[in-house]
Amino acid sequence: MKRRMTALLLLLCLLVSCAPAQQAPSYTLDELPAYAGEPYVILEENTPSFPDGDKTSTAFERYSQLDYFGRCGAAYANVGPETMPTEERGSIGQVKPSGWQTVKYDCVDGKYLYNRCHLIGWQLTGENANELNLITGTRYMNVDGMLPFEGQVADYVKETGNHVLYRVTPIYHDMDLVASGVEMEALSVEDGGEGVCFHVFVYNVQPGVEIDYTTGESALEGEAPAKAGPGPGGAIPTDGPDEEGEYVLNIKSKKFHLPNCSGVASMSEGNRQDYSGSRAALLEMGYEPCGQCKP
Repeated sequence: MKRRMTALLLLLCLLVSCAPAQQAPSYTLDELPAYAGEPYVILEENTPSFPDGDKTSTAFERYSQLDYFGRCGAAYANVGPETMPTEERGSIGQVKPSGWQTVKYDCVDGKYLYNRCHLIGWQLTGENANELNLITGTRYMNVDGMLPFEGQVADYVKETGNHVLYRVTPIYHDMDLVASGVEMEALSVEDGGEGVCFHVFVYNVQPGVEIDYTTGESALEGEAPAKAGPGPGGAIPTDGPDEEGEYVLNIKSKKFHLPNCSGVASMSEGNRQDYSGSRAALLEMGYEPCGQCKP
């Protein structure tokens, strides 16, 4: 009995340590409009949703634990003068967010496709090399999409000394390592949103580049076999080898794997189904290839 209680306590501690900083994303990718040339789209008439109990002048920061795939979850803070950095910014090169790739393109400002994007910007909380606060994001998402909103919050806090509830939630498709975008919400507390109030989705895209959100790999548009994932602006390839093969299906995530894939070992028996047949048939049934074993 004592041993069972100890095991239950350990399980409870594990569940608490892995709990997210807030609820699941407000939207799924299916509910969001496809990227149409603008870095972001307004949600809910630009009105955020924060608990009334959090609308105080007490500063806080909450970061989700990394999930099974090493991906960041929501980052949530009540930003105020007391959370802003007081020291010089350090290096973050040692952090490798999920899906991180180092690649350059001439069509990208600064050449590098990806930035280590802070969910809550350094200028707001001084969090720099925090792996719970850094995702793989395009230069376009970081600079054209997220930075203007972050700057709006920073300017307001510096000018008024007030507080701003600020939440950034990365949204992924299934087991993709790279987020398809981020949901950003903010509300100035002391004035009830008169100073700062927004609710947007920022697309993790880069004009001129196709991105495979499953792995983070990329190519110039039209210059390589299509590997763009199911995120905004991408399409899953349907042209693959049509030979017969042995695969393992995850009927819940709709992914298919090679039998020796590491993802198969961790798959729930209730979600597993062995399959013998053509790869093309699987794609037609709506299944997607695993990004690790690449069947």
